[in-house]
Amino acid sequence: MNIFDIVGPVMVGPSSSHTAGAVRIGSVSRKLFGKSIRSAEILLHGSFASSGRGHGTDRALVAGLIGLSVDDPRIPEALELAEKQGLSVTFGTIDLGEDAHPNSACLRLHGDDEKDAMEIVASSIGGGRIMINAIDGLAANFSGDCPTLIVHNLDQPGHVAEVTSMLQHKAVNIATMQLYRNGRGGHAVMVIECDQEIPTDSLTWLSKLEGVEKVTYYSPAEG
Repeated sequence: MNIFDIVGPVMVGPSSSHTAGAVRIGSVSRKLFGKSIRSAEILLHGSFASSGRGHGTDRALVAGLIGLSVDDPRIPEALELAEKQGLSVTFGTIDLGEDAHPNSACLRLHGDDEKDAMEIVASSIGGGRIMINAIDGLAANFSGDCPTLIVHNLDQPGHVAEVTSMLQHKAVNIATMQLYRNGRGGHAVMVIECDQEIPTDSLTWLSKLEGVEKVTYYSPAEG
């Protein structure tokens, strides 16, 4: 535990969960998308839906999507800034189920090409901390605090070994690793949080492996 777990982040208020956490959800989503976002459908769940707008959650999520930080004084102006940048935003509500955290949102992002689309479900769990729960309908469950590799692949032998061997070769240490699948022999996903950044050429190599369907990489570095 560090001091930020106790007092929370330096931020624009009024709420670490509804404001700072929401900015981080938007920011991590922007980096995961990795391209210019032209439109965003933002669906709020639970207390985000019932009281989020009063806490500025809608503006905070958009602030993260356009690259503002949690302490940026322009967060209250995020909707106007997004419009000036050509980002179209719509809001609604969604029921993510009783197991979902009450401070959750579903972000459906679209780029210039109709194929550029991503759906991210995330939650703000307190003190400005977040959890990315799902990407494109598949479980993810990572914090956004570390470089994170998400590999969607066919559920076949050898893929985990290929990925971990590549990381070893590049001297990248694994902090946490989670494996999910929708059924034996179906589709699977690896979520690997790392202590170091993963080189771009290694991500390209991974994406070309037989049986690998999609590679998504999140870097917490600024930008």
